[in-house]
Amino acid sequence: VHSMDFDDTWHPATHPSGAVLPAVIALSEAFPQKKKISGLDLLLAFNVGIEVQGRLLRFSSEARNIPKRFHPPTVVGTMGSAAACAKLLALDQLKCKNALAIAASYAGAPLANAATQTKPLHVGNAAKHGLEAACLASQGLQGNKQILDMESGIGAFYTDYNPQALPTLQSYPWLLDQQDVAIKRFPAHLGTHWVADAASSVRRKLVESSDNLLPLDKIEKVILKVPEVKYVNRHSPTSEHEARHSFQFVACSALLDGSMSVQSFASENVHRPALRELLCKTQLEHPPDNTPSFESLYCEVSVILRDSNTISDRCDTFYGHWRKPLKKEDLEKKFQSNASSVLPAEATEGIIETVYNLEKVEDCSVLSTFLSGQSARELSEKL
Repeated sequence: VHSMDFDDTWHPATHPSGAVLPAVIALSEAFPQKKKISGLDLLLAFNVGIEVQGRLLRFSSEARNIPKRFHPPTVVGTMGSAAACAKLLALDQLKCKNALAIAASYAGAPLANAATQTKPLHVGNAAKHGLEAACLASQGLQGNKQILDMESGIGAFYTDYNPQALPTLQSYPWLLDQQDVAIKRFPAHLGTHWVADAASSVRRKLVESSDNLLPLDKIEKVILKVPEVKYVNRHSPTSEHEARHSFQFVACSALLDGSMSVQSFASENVHRPALRELLCKTQLEHPPDNTPSFESLYCEVSVILRDSNTISDRCDTFYGHWRKPLKKEDLEKKFQSNASSVLPAEATEGIIETVYNLEKVEDCSVLSTFLSGQSARELSEKL
């Protein structure tokens, strides 16, 4: 799910779905045929896994900023996966507490592995370890039942962790109703999406049409005003994963091409001479008011020309941010474009229709069947 850094991003910052959805789908497939898991069962378990992550993140002010030490899905994602799987397994309260306690001992991975092939493994491990924790709890393994309340428990990951008592079930407000969700248009760190929109706007001012080439010989310097986020400050990325975590790469690519796409991170584009030339002219600035939070950060791109003219633009909210969400048709286009390389069109359309009507689906194995690439015709024959 996280291999391309293309999954949903929330505020406070984490990638919640990738840690939960694969686990509950895999677990639903493991149930015996006579014990069907409905779409509503799957949705409820998924939402429980999302809820647990959101609550834990809200117990820390530190978690509202872009992280510096731990990759959030490895912490709260592991707990969310365990909670979701415990719900699907219908574990009692005691075993649910044990599932979370066990999951906490699987949690945590250093952010130093961002921009490497190992970062996607973080999310895969969160899903896997949460599922394993729930299964171990179902078999009677025990852990510290106060794990969520202790400084030496989940508090170990957040220096200002301050858990609060939750509302009663009668007055419980689900976070999903109020959650900030960003959907990416291209596969890279969310912070780079502000840079891409600002750089694309500057390019439109520099050239008359998208067919025209950027006048590289006339550019003296490119200045990016961004928040100070060290693991997205990569002046000369050499790999696909480094490029996905580089303010500089995304800015220069958007200036050259006018937009970003999956193909922007292909090796031939990462290493093209024009991009390398522009990267050498690019520098970062960190204004003190530009805080590293997905709620408040901005990006300003300025291209200083050799004739001393400066072309600038600023992005405060990119298209896909929760303040400017993707339209339904653009979200579907993104999914269809990504799925088309691995699934037939009939299966892709089957997934979309099933997801939109999931609460009405009596047997969620229908979704798994489509995900495996089978068409509606093959599915009806199977049923």
